[in-house]
Amino acid sequence: MAIGARFYPRGTRLGLHVHREAQLLFAASGVMQVTTPKGRWLVPPARAVWLPPGIEHAVDMLADIEMRALLIPADKLALHPEAPRLESEFVATVGPLLRETILAAFKPGSHPRRLALLMELALFELAEDEDATTFMPMPNDARARRVADMILADPSNDSELELLAYTAGASARTITRLFPAETNLTFKEWRQRARIMAAVEALGNGQTSIKHVALQLGFSSVAAFGHAFRQIMGMTPSEMMRRSGPDAS
Repeated sequence: MAIGARFYPRGTRLGLHVHREAQLLFAASGVMQVTTPKGRWLVPPARAVWLPPGIEHAVDMLADIEMRALLIPADKLALHPEAPRLESEFVATVGPLLRETILAAFKPGSHPRRLALLMELALFELAEDEDATTFMPMPNDARARRVADMILADPSNDSELELLAYTAGASARTITRLFPAETNLTFKEWRQRARIMAAVEALGNGQTSIKHVALQLGFSSVAAFGHAFRQIMGMTPSEMMRRSGPDAS
C-alpha cells in the first residue's frame, strides 16, 4: 500500500492510462473530471473517486488541485471484506470520517501498519458512500450517443429533441426510449445534468460569475439555475466555489 500527494494546476490533463493498483483520488480543494469507458464523473469538493485496478481512465483538472491518492494493490483489495462492492468505479461523498482518514494517511513518518489500518478503514467508509449524482452515463446505442455528444459539445444548445434526434438519424420516440434504458436517466434529466456539469466546470475555473454561467446555459434566472444546481450537486453554486478555492482544505 502506498500514498501519493501532488499539486496539479488548472488545465492539466492526465490522458487515458491504467494502474495495476486500485486508487482512491481525493482533492483537498478544486474540481476534477474523471473519464472511464462507462462515462464521466465530476469530482467537486467533498467527493472522491474510486478506481479499481485495471480501469482505463483520464483525469482533467478543472481548477488548481491538491491531489491525494491512496494506492491499494489488487491482492490486498481482494482480501478486504468490502471487495465485492468495490469492483466498479464510482464517486463517493467524503464525510468527516473518510476525509480525516484520508488526510491522516499523509502524516509524515507514519508506521506502515498504521497506514495499512487507515486504508482498510477508508475502504469500509468508501463502500458506504457512493454518490451517483455527478456521474454522466453515456448511452451505448450509436444514435443516442450522437445526441449525447451533441449536447456535451454545446450544453447551452436548446434545440428540441425532435431536431437532435433527426440529426442523429433517429426519431424522438427512439431517443426518448433509449436514454432511460441505457443511462437510467430520462433524456430531460440527462440534459439537465449535462448543463450542471458544464456549470461546475465553468465555475471551477474561477473566471466567470454565477449569473453569466446561468444565462449562458439557458436558465431562465439565477434562482432557477441555483435550484437545479443544488438538486444535483447538493450545494449551491456559491458554496461549491468557496469549497473549490485554495483555502478550502
